[in-house]
Amino acid sequence: MIAFTIIRLHTVASTQAWVADWAEMGAREGLVLIAREQTAGRGRLTRRWESPPGGLYLSLLLRPDISLAQANRLTMLVSLAAIDACRAVANVYPRPKWPNDLLLNGRKLAGALTELASEGARLRHAVIGLGLNVNNDFGDGPLARTAISLRQAAGHPLDVDAVADAFLAALARRYDAFRAGVSPHAEWARRLEPLGRRVQVMRPGQPTLSGRAMGVTPEGALRVQDDAGREHIVWAGDVVIRDPESGVKASA
Repeated sequence: MIAFTIIRLHTVASTQAWVADWAEMGAREGLVLIAREQTAGRGRLTRRWESPPGGLYLSLLLRPDISLAQANRLTMLVSLAAIDACRAVANVYPRPKWPNDLLLNGRKLAGALTELASEGARLRHAVIGLGLNVNNDFGDGPLARTAISLRQAAGHPLDVDAVADAFLAALARRYDAFRAGVSPHAEWARRLEPLGRRVQVMRPGQPTLSGRAMGVTPEGALRVQDDAGREHIVWAGDVVIRDPESGVKASA
């Protein structure tokens, strides 16, 4: 089983940047940095990730012997391990949302960020970040309607370290199974939002795509059928879920 080397800091600019620097210096697989607060946290597409005290902000280093084509499965593993931790510690059941979020009651609970380094077609290492709202208080701020924390869902504060420990224990089990040849794809896709629903997908440098999310490829790309019946394979983008009956839309 993978052995984690865990470093805990109160405040850091970015756990992701910190672990990435150590990865380039040859750090061993299993390095984990956990921070109480980030001052320059990063999300997908170079966005800022708000990281106030109360959340779990974690990045870890993995060096599996896999191809780049399989690397998105590491994000699936992290999402599933985070779901395991939420169930074990708070008895709540979030759903994964393509490509790298967790939703609870339709609001964003967590997000993952996977950054890769390669040698040819093989993966050299992956640095995977997880931001999970544990005791965050969104008050009446702009995130109050779109985000949720475990504390809100459970009705009481939770121990952030206990959530981190549950996540790493679940990830260790799942990662060992992955290295033994077990793909996380089917389990991740089973409850994945927004499969089966109408969506709009904003793709970098391309027109907005409207249609129905039909499935995900084994590599993690979203399959969208447009209104003319053509299928599109989407590797990156922002998905807005649209419910044609209620007129409700949700994005994460």
